[in-house]
Order: sequence, then structure tokens, then C-alpha cells
Amino acid sequence: MDLWSSRTGFILAATGAAVGIGNIWRFPSVVGRNGGGAYLIPFLIAVFVFAVPLIILEINSGRRTRADIVATFRDVRPGFRIFGWFIVAIVILILSYYLVITGWILAFLVSAITGGDISLGSFTATYALVLSFTVSLGIVAAVLSLGVREGIERLTTVLMPLVFVILLGMAVFSVTLSGFSEGVAFFLTPDLSVLTDPLIWSAAFGQAFFSLSAGMGILITYGSYVGEEMDVPEAAAIIAVADVIVAVLAGIVIFPIVFTFDLEPSLGTELAFSTLPAAFSLLPGGRIVAGAFFGLLFAAAITSAVSMMEVGVSTVRGETQFSRRQATILVSVLVFFLGMPSLLSYTPFQLQVWGTPFLDLLDNSVGTLGLPVTALVISITFGYFARHEEVRVPRIERLTTTSTKYLLPPVLVAIIASQLFLGFDFPGWHTLPGSTLDRALVSAAILVCIGVLAYLLLRLQRAAAK
Repeated sequence: MDLWSSRTGFILAATGAAVGIGNIWRFPSVVGRNGGGAYLIPFLIAVFVFAVPLIILEINSGRRTRADIVATFRDVRPGFRIFGWFIVAIVILILSYYLVITGWILAFLVSAITGGDISLGSFTATYALVLSFTVSLGIVAAVLSLGVREGIERLTTVLMPLVFVILLGMAVFSVTLSGFSEGVAFFLTPDLSVLTDPLIWSAAFGQAFFSLSAGMGILITYGSYVGEEMDVPEAAAIIAVADVIVAVLAGIVIFPIVFTFDLEPSLGTELAFSTLPAAFSLLPGGRIVAGAFFGLLFAAAITSAVSMMEVGVSTVRGETQFSRRQATILVSVLVFFLGMPSLLSYTPFQLQVWGTPFLDLLDNSVGTLGLPVTALVISITFGYFARHEEVRVPRIERLTTTSTKYLLPPVLVAIIASQLFLGFDFPGWHTLPGSTLDRALVSAAILVCIGVLAYLLLRLQRAAAK
């Protein structure tokens, strides 16, 4: 049986799943645009009152069944396994374009290390992204083929401390910049008037779940490798605190650079791949700073990608007779082909749907609307239908049960409704682009298609069992 070797190994692996590239470049810009420090109030409420109880519920559900996510849903009710397949489909689709972004980061990291001159425009004007995407996918596959302890745990044990060291080092460096005071003030000065805006609360809750990987099935999968001696509530709190610290440190690093060079602080992807690299070139030791920044992003991207692919690998292993290596190869090939449309949308081919790059369309549908939907499915399934006496943790039973069963579902419904009817976009790589109702309806249609795919996978599994 696959198990984490230690409590520390699990916490670092789960933190690696939570800490992704969205924490580092998107969270600061959203905070800065939406009330500064005031935005942290609904965000921290979302994290510790809603997301942490869901994390505890997911980990304990996985630990109880010691199985993949489809089997965990099937354990609640046999017919519920379709929900497991639905979540697997969502996660794999997110991974398919997440690794495209990871390929961008890898290319910029190599350029920073070698002293090359690269820009997002010049990079996407060629097909070099195919190579960087393939290499990133290969790294993730190689890690997973080694197993839980030798692969996932060993990787995160090295990379997550490195992420914190690099962030702390860059934060110390940012203190020396002329724009430090102005940048930190922009980032953290509260504008309490924004707290009356329901969309800010919706954004904060969406960011909290996206940031912590709550409701994606990742922590059900990782929880299946947790030993009985683990104090799950304590581990969940540590993961949440570490994730928040990374997000705040990222703001302290980024905004002083932004204000030192009079850059636009509200940008998302463009800030990371266009304006910041230009600013790095003007800094003393800018090549080192650029290497540290993109090394930080790449480490965060790889650990998150590993956690997402493990959901698929674990499911294939659990639902077939495949070995870990065979399952890893199968899922890797699937991700490669699913990632091609997103990959081609930022190459000379410029694959678009209704004038929107395919990657952006997938992010605005599966990434934006899919995550609260999967979190809602998990909270209802394990809040109302699971055998609670086996899932709950006595010390925090009342808080966890109240939050995941009664408070969390209506909050998630409100987030989904805000996306569908108000056109509000919270967790994408771009910063609040202002989705239209048409795009929201397209998003809903795509999720329906994924549901149909999940049903077909279920039928295929039943046919194979016969």
C-alpha cells in the first residue's frame, strides 16, 4: 500500500498541491485591485471557515477508503461513482492547459539561466512551446512513475522548502528597492468600502478554493496515502497557513518591483511574462532575480501539476489492473493530446473558438466554473451521504460538519451563480477580464459535455467489468 513516509512528507506534498503559479502572480494583483488589505478579510474567512473544513473532509474521506476518487464516491453510493469520473475529467482538463503555462515558465527559466533574450511574443511566434510543454509533462510523468514516497514526496520535500527560501530571499531584496513602500501600501492598505460588494466576496471565496486545491479531489487522493496516526485538522491548518504566507510574500516581492519601474499592477499573465522580465533586466543582478523568480514559478507549477496528474493515475490504477508506470504513461499520453488545442492557441497556428484562444476558453469554463461545481459535489456527497461516524474528527466535528454540510453548499451555489449570471471570472490566469453572459453559457455547456464524458467513462468501466 502506498503511504506517506511521515507527517512532514504529507504536509509538504499537500502544500505543493496548494501552492501554484496562481498564488504567486495572480493573487497579489487581485488583492491590489480589490481593496488591498480589505480583500484579505473575506479571503481569510473563506480559507479558515470554509476551505479548511472541506480539506479535512476530503483527507479523511480518502483515508477511510484507501482508494482512488472514483472508488471513494462509489463507497458512498454505487451510483455516485459518475461524480468521481466527472471530477477526474475536470482535473485532467485543467492539467492539460496548466502544463502549457508551465512550459512557458520553463522556457523563461532556461532563458534567464543561459542569459538569452526572450519575450512572450517571440516565444509564441514559434512552435518552441511544443518542446517546453513536452518536457514539463515528461518531468511530471517521471516523478509519478517513481511512486508516492520516492517520487511525489521526495520532489516536494526538496522543492517546497526551496520555494519558501527563494520567496524570503526575494522579499529581502525587494526591501532595497525604491518602490518598496509604495508597492506594499498598494498591496495591503485596506479599502473597507469594498466589503459591501458581493462580487469581492465571491472572488475571495473562489480564490480561496482555487488556491488551496480544495474540492478538486486531489486531497481525497493524497488522503488515501495518509496513516491513521495523522492529526488531519492540524495538518490542514498548516497547509492553509503555508499557502496564505506564500501568497502574501509573493505580493511583497512583486509590487515593489512593479512600483519601482512604474508598471501596471493589475496585469496577470502579461505581468509575469512581459513587464516583470523587462524590469528584471534593469535591476542590478537582474539575471539572478529573473532566474529566482521563474525558478520559483516552475517549482510551484510542477508540484501542483504532479498532484493533479496523480488524481488520474490513481484512478486508472484503481479502476484497472495497470501498474503505476502503465497508468502514468496512459494518463500522460491523454494529457498530451488534450493539451494540444491549448498549446496551439499560443503558437502561429492561433487556434481560437469564437475569437478566443482555446486555452483561455478552457480556463474560463473548466477552470473557472468547474472548480466550484466539483467542490459542491464533494461537499454534498460527503456531507449528506457518507458514513459520518467514519469521516468526522471528534475535536472539530461540529465545526467541520456545520461548515461542509450547511454553510459551504449555499456559498458555492452563490459563486456558481455569480459566474453564470453576473459574468464574474475569479481564478483564471488573467485578472478579472469581465466574462460576458455568453461566455458563461458556453462555460456551462462545456461542463455539461464533461458530464456526458464522465457518464461514457462509467459505461465503459461497466462494460470492461463484464
